[in-house]
Amino acid sequence: MAKLVFGMNVSLDGYVDHDGFAPGPKLFQHFIDQAREQAGSLYGRRLYEIMRYWDEEHPEWDAPERDFAEAWRAQHKWVASRTLTQVGPNATLIGGDDLDGAIRRLKDTVDGEIEVGGPVLAGSLSALGLIDAYRLYLHPIVLGQGAPYFAAKPPPLRLDASEPMEEGVIRLTYVPA
Repeated sequence: MAKLVFGMNVSLDGYVDHDGFAPGPKLFQHFIDQAREQAGSLYGRRLYEIMRYWDEEHPEWDAPERDFAEAWRAQHKWVASRTLTQVGPNATLIGGDDLDGAIRRLKDTVDGEIEVGGPVLAGSLSALGLIDAYRLYLHPIVLGQGAPYFAAKPPPLRLDASEPMEEGVIRLTYVPA
């Protein structure tokens, strides 16, 4: 059975914004390793369209960026969207109005950890009781704007783990209480 984990970089004031900040080299390596180990990723439309950047080669990439692209391309992606009609390589579109049923079937048929990407999708899945863990990579910056990590009120949570990472980041893992 799959475990759904909503994990993202987040500022001290609770925002996620891929243009506002990025992981440093050591944390980026952590994400490369994590992508290699995961059963796949589940995205909402908006974040999936951002992540499609990794589908095509870019000559300016350094070795870690090429490593991440390789790991990302290798893992399966599921995309929850009511507006998309097709998705890219190694991806499955989850459309329609039965998000609850589709994700429960996914959890029942896949083994391992599936990363949930995007606060809006995570908020919908959280309201359905489908998120198994919330993994915040807390960066020591204040953005003052962006998308909030918690786009919807989560269930009561309890701290499961905290781990100092490199570059001043702390990984906090919460699970439903």
